[in-house]
Amino acid sequence: MKFVDQLYELYKNQLTGDEEDVLIIVSGILSDLNREEMVKLIEDMEQEEIFQMLGTYMVEKLRVKLVEKGAGVPMEAAPPDGHLH
Repeated sequence: MKFVDQLYELYKNQLTGDEEDVLIIVSGILSDLNREEMVKLIEDMEQEEIFQMLGTYMVEKLRVKLVEKGAGVPMEAAPPDGHLH
């Protein structure tokens, strides 16, 4: 994504490789954008980038929902034979 490339160039000397740095930068930038500006960024994305973005968002939201609702059995809690009794 061209916008991410530009962000990297702008902040590359300030980034330490820590995920917290990235979260702070992205949160700060997104908080300054209005809806139209965000939609423009999406319109400039390739189909695969939109797929990845939306897929990542949906996976994370579903993961949070499963945890909130206590649905399913965590893999580490499943019996060794893989069958629930």
